[in-house]
Amino acid sequence: MTKQYTESLQRYQIPGFEQSWGSIHRGIERESLRVTSDGRIAQTPHPAALGSALTNPFITTDFSESLLEFITPAFASIDECLKSLEDIHRFSLQNLAEGEILWTSSMPCPLSGEADIPLAEYGSSNIGRLKKLYRKGLHNRYGSLMQIIAGLHYNFSMPEDFWPAYQKIKNDKSDLQDFRTQQYLHLIRNFHRNSWILLFLFGASPAACKCFVKGRSHTLQEFDAHSLYLPYATCLRMGNLGYKSEAQKSLFVCYNELKSYVECLHKAMHTPFADYEAIGQKQNGEYMQMNTNLLQLENEFYSTIRPKRVAKNGERPLQSLMRGGIEYIEVRALDLNPYMPLGIDAEQIRFLDTFLLHCLLGESPECNEREFFQVASNISQVVERGRDPALILERDGESVKLTDWAAELLDDLDHAAALLDEAHGGSAYQDSLDQQKAKLANPDLTPSGQILREMQQQGLSFYEFGMQHSKAITQSLQDNGLDSTTREMMLNTASESVRRQQEIEASGDVDFDAFLAQWNA
Repeated sequence: MTKQYTESLQRYQIPGFEQSWGSIHRGIERESLRVTSDGRIAQTPHPAALGSALTNPFITTDFSESLLEFITPAFASIDECLKSLEDIHRFSLQNLAEGEILWTSSMPCPLSGEADIPLAEYGSSNIGRLKKLYRKGLHNRYGSLMQIIAGLHYNFSMPEDFWPAYQKIKNDKSDLQDFRTQQYLHLIRNFHRNSWILLFLFGASPAACKCFVKGRSHTLQEFDAHSLYLPYATCLRMGNLGYKSEAQKSLFVCYNELKSYVECLHKAMHTPFADYEAIGQKQNGEYMQMNTNLLQLENEFYSTIRPKRVAKNGERPLQSLMRGGIEYIEVRALDLNPYMPLGIDAEQIRFLDTFLLHCLLGESPECNEREFFQVASNISQVVERGRDPALILERDGESVKLTDWAAELLDDLDHAAALLDEAHGGSAYQDSLDQQKAKLANPDLTPSGQILREMQQQGLSFYEFGMQHSKAITQSLQDNGLDSTTREMMLNTASESVRRQQEIEASGDVDFDAFLAQWNA
């Protein structure tokens, strides 16, 4: 037993960390735009060979018909998870229209306007029409530009045998389901407090095409005739031009109890909002949005992390959480790294696991409204000025330099890394953490720093940078084929998804007006 491991047990006040507890389960959801050979958003339909976007468990679309989303199952092995994601990439690339490639950056390719962005199609079933109407509502509320920013979602859960043992350690007498839910909320509160560090370390959207801000007010500076940027920006995707909603700015969502979280979102889904009432649910007999409330449904709430549970057929996400508690958490604050074929690699995953384990095991005071909005302010600062060595954040009502806070946090993460290295053997988790400490010492090593340095040194516009990396990564993935077993499995899955969609469409027994009214109720 190493000194570091012993100190780590003391840090988290646990008697030991079983080897099996290191078998963290993770799944990845990666978004990527389909673009033409000259870097314009593809206008072609979702490739038929990929199956049904409504029912394929591996390949779907997000907001746009051109915004692919790749979804892995949950794996205890990092290598198996990345291999699954790689297989999905390869299969998809084999089946794109001729000349199409995947755009590797989070910020989108050049656009002539919102008319270039086709809404995703999900067929004629009621649930398919609902999914498209939700996206139409997003378009009418926020515009389509912010909706085609691509990100990466990281799903995290501890192994099942961890929970009863940890409950015993904590001397908690509640129901195991309730205990697990409370501990995931504990994790979420700590994640919120410290999530700014993920934007600093992994933010990869410091620049954008000028067309992206056309007609919108912004504070970006001109990089060249076609690109805008901020010199210290990290993750513009998470800023005012990205996944932010003015309407939701005053929405305080509390993570102290599951019931209060659910009640807050439920209230927002049933509270009319004047701007959306002005749009109307219908215009000239055509639906414009699902409803005129602050949120059309749960997923419209923009957050850096979500409590999740796999829903039963026909079950709403909030209903699922209230029925079975939190099953896993979904990290939503990650950019695609354009230097990596899959947008993420094993080193980043090890750091995420280290960070999330620390958020789970460390002390986690209850959140309050003041801290909630302080966290939002810190994130805004890091989005625009994260690599500025003079940047000041707010912690517990006091000013603190980002560099000082980050150094303290990264040093504290040594303890979680030691637990995971003890469970797995070797030093891979500490090595990953050391790579992040190097970024703090030299912010040019961050993805955002690398991107701006490359653009400046090579005289590249954001578009040229994006095309250069998108073509190279697409080529590298296409050059290495799938094994026949995997390819057959993907083909069968796609075929089965088409059959499943047809089955859903044939089973509808209520008209869409009644279906929507029931859904909103």
